[in-house]
Amino acid sequence: MTKQERLANLHEDAVLEFDSIQSAMREVRLQCLEDRRFYSIAGAQWEGNLAEQFNNKPRFEVNKIHLSVMRIINEYRNNRITVDFVSKDGNSNDKLADTCDMLFRADEQDSTADEAYDNAFEEAVGGGFGAFRLRTVYEDEYDEDNDNQRIRLEPIYDADSTVFFDLDAKRQDKSDARVCFVLTAMTRDAYIAEWDDDPSSWPKEIHQYEFDWATPDMVYVAEFYRVEEASELIRIFQNIDGEEERYSERDFADDEELEVMLDAIGTIEVRQKRVKRRKVRKYIMSGSGILEDAGYIAGAEIPIVPVYGKRWFIDNIERCMGHVRMAKDAQRLKNMQLSKLGEISALSTVEKPLFAPEQVAGFEMMWAEDNLKNYPYLLLNTVTDANGNESLAGPIGYTKPPQIPPALAGLLQITEQDISDLLGNQEAGEQITSNISGKAVELIQSRLDMQTFIYMSNMAKAIKRCGEIWLSMARETMVEPGRKMKGIGSQGEMSSLELGKPMMNQETGEIEYENDLSSAKFDVTVDVGPSSSTKRSATVRALMGMMQITPDPETQQVLGAMAMMNMEGEGLSEVQDFFRKKLIRMGAVDPTDEEQKALSAELEQLQSQPDPQSMYLEAEAAKSQAQAQKALADTEYTMARTEETRADTIETLAGIERSERKDVLNTAEQLQKVVQGSQIRQPPSRV
Repeated sequence: MTKQERLANLHEDAVLEFDSIQSAMREVRLQCLEDRRFYSIAGAQWEGNLAEQFNNKPRFEVNKIHLSVMRIINEYRNNRITVDFVSKDGNSNDKLADTCDMLFRADEQDSTADEAYDNAFEEAVGGGFGAFRLRTVYEDEYDEDNDNQRIRLEPIYDADSTVFFDLDAKRQDKSDARVCFVLTAMTRDAYIAEWDDDPSSWPKEIHQYEFDWATPDMVYVAEFYRVEEASELIRIFQNIDGEEERYSERDFADDEELEVMLDAIGTIEVRQKRVKRRKVRKYIMSGSGILEDAGYIAGAEIPIVPVYGKRWFIDNIERCMGHVRMAKDAQRLKNMQLSKLGEISALSTVEKPLFAPEQVAGFEMMWAEDNLKNYPYLLLNTVTDANGNESLAGPIGYTKPPQIPPALAGLLQITEQDISDLLGNQEAGEQITSNISGKAVELIQSRLDMQTFIYMSNMAKAIKRCGEIWLSMARETMVEPGRKMKGIGSQGEMSSLELGKPMMNQETGEIEYENDLSSAKFDVTVDVGPSSSTKRSATVRALMGMMQITPDPETQQVLGAMAMMNMEGEGLSEVQDFFRKKLIRMGAVDPTDEEQKALSAELEQLQSQPDPQSMYLEAEAAKSQAQAQKALADTEYTMARTEETRADTIETLAGIERSERKDVLNTAEQLQKVVQGSQIRQPPSRV
């Protein structure tokens, strides 16, 4: 079978499968789209037959649902969900797992993943279904010599109309899906220019399917992901030293002399094992055929992440909805009531006189302009009967002011309460007074959080799936030894990571490779932030209460620092960083790798600095030594002066008489004795 024939058969099967998927999911997905339009587009709440009943009448729209949906969306954006890779052996401090955390955060930052997350979450909350994708791209698309790849997270807009998994996929994260279609709408001219294919030349059979791949205005192109699974035989051999080596069937096919070499070195085949291999192949297709065979993608998972609002399986059909659907009828009823009330209120409440045409003939403008010009009087024509008698001298009667039906007012209050109940009565959290107790605030906030918890939980499942797909792709794209990559720490700090860095194992003496993602096999967990600022406040109050009943000063310091870490406010980030470092030094918080390195460097610096007490003792010893040296120098100076004086004395003695020399010599000897005594009494040097 040629490649063209294989692709033709594949396209036929794909078109049939997509048609069955789209037909089964059409009603559910149309409801999702209608829900999103209902709360987000002005005027969409009057779409359908309802608008025909209010033609040429007021059609007011007080969108209570929009505010409720935005509250949930803002709650999520205020409490982001992050991925955490954990070693399968339970060692949470595994360096390779920390490396994966840093690389994942860097890919999130470089690809503006927040946009993908926010769009998917908003579509899930509003309509019930959203999605985003992961894609490998070249690190530098303009450098032809750079083949390094990074992983990007990208949004998928209108996922309820564009993303379809096979009907046999039951898992919420679609990890069990075999195929996936992602549609893209193009204009006819753009399609013809890019693919050199005219939809007007397509076979007629294409237009017989439920889904129309080509309309007069648009042409649909689909990314088609298909999982291919195969089993491979693994043969395990044992060397003469007892170590095992594994070879696949592919290894023996690539090297015909491999088995001969194994026999020559004395290896023995001990067992065989059949292992499943999983790959994902990507195609670009239209209604006419396979436009492009993109080959196998990185990783073993379909890189499309679904996000659900609420999800069920009923009648073996996946059904989903968001926060809007149950409140749509109540919202429509409220709009109708307000529109009717506005129509009634627009009518004049002033009683107007009723006249026969003959009475105001010729004075119509006067009566019409009375409210503007305020005439001092108004004129009327007298009307006579057949006998010539005046029959109408005044108004026939007066109009009655409009009356609001009592049932309408009562129904309006009921409808308002129904909307509030269906949306979760979220306004209760905004009506908390200042004098309410902290326990009451926590109770109210807890009830509100439980109403939105399902959306946060489903988003956490989607983020977890995103981490699994990213890891599967990273194990094949981030494996170049010596490659420098950017990493983002848990506190937002940036660092450079080197992949496949050789390291000597001090225990075994063998060469190991640091940051080798090809061997990264981790479990993926997610960290969900506090659901509201109220919970942070509750945590602070609890910590402050514990401080009052704890007598230990050290424990009080820990509790106070933790309370500061949970406080919210502008300008607290630097203060919280200080208290975090303090908690790390006290051993109350486990440091990250970067914080551990900084702490170790600080300790080494402190150890390298001399002890202050030792420095003081050394200074005192040096001071004493200097004083002793100064005393010795003074003595030597004095002795030199004495010798000089003695020489002068001898010279003087030569010029005097012998009788006087004896007295002078005695004086000189006494002076010398005095100097020698001073030398003996000099203070000893201290060390």
